[in-house]
Amino acid sequence: MTTPITHRPETSGEPTDTAALSCTDLRYSFGATKAVDGLDLRVEQGEVFGLLGPNGAGKTTTIRAITTLLPVPPGVVEVFGHDAARQKMAVRRLLGYVPQQLSADANLTGRENVALFARVFDVPRRERAARVAQALDAVGLADAAQRSAGTYSGGMVRRLELAQALVSAPRLLILDEPTIGMDPIARDSIWERISDIRAGTGMTVLVTTHSMEEADQRCDRLALMHRGRIRALGTPEELKAELVVHRRESGDTSSPPPSLEDVFRHFAGSGLGDPGPDQRGEFSDVRRTRRTASRVG
Repeated sequence: MTTPITHRPETSGEPTDTAALSCTDLRYSFGATKAVDGLDLRVEQGEVFGLLGPNGAGKTTTIRAITTLLPVPPGVVEVFGHDAARQKMAVRRLLGYVPQQLSADANLTGRENVALFARVFDVPRRERAARVAQALDAVGLADAAQRSAGTYSGGMVRRLELAQALVSAPRLLILDEPTIGMDPIARDSIWERISDIRAGTGMTVLVTTHSMEEADQRCDRLALMHRGRIRALGTPEELKAELVVHRRESGDTSSPPPSLEDVFRHFAGSGLGDPGPDQRGEFSDVRRTRRTASRVG
């Protein structure tokens, strides 16, 4: 029986009672294309926050800026009070990240994959073995740890990637389409693991997803992005209530209660069938992910 995952101790002088994540007027362009256009976002400690939007809305670019994979000016992105421009390493030590693209090495065992990430995330050598065991146990892969990742099912690979992200005991876990292509049982398994870890650690979760059911059931609050900006923000129930008000103001009093999918279509429906230059990269990312997942599954 392994010891439950716990956060790394806060560093001396680390701000307390602050947002888990704060973005202020975040902008990012690729040439003449504005991928993120003045985004303001605040994620509170301990919540599950969903970032929704069509392909090309700017979600993945936002995630990459938060994780310091893309450069940002000072004062624009802060993680638990640490500036992502001035304190990159401090920010990275607070994060766990599960990207869209499969990141596990099929030639390594499950244990070796997680151990590699323990080294990358600078887990102290004396703690690595225990941290690796804890992370594998937390996602239910302890019994398969010695098997090659190439023998894992698609759902097992995604759980392995979650273990990779958890091995550093992050305070903010970022999940970019974590259950893409998964069947309902595998998807529920991932979220059950995340919920158990959150209950024991108070970990904050930021997730992007195209599953409205997943967002409705799992997220405390949601932000809906479209063309690089936040178009709506609130709890799932608040967003649905806002759509009801809009319908009434438009004279529609006969429609059934809206779903989160209705909210999505209302705020992001324009231009969904017309991907611009900023969208094509994300479409290709998804296609590549799904092809890889089909080979692993």
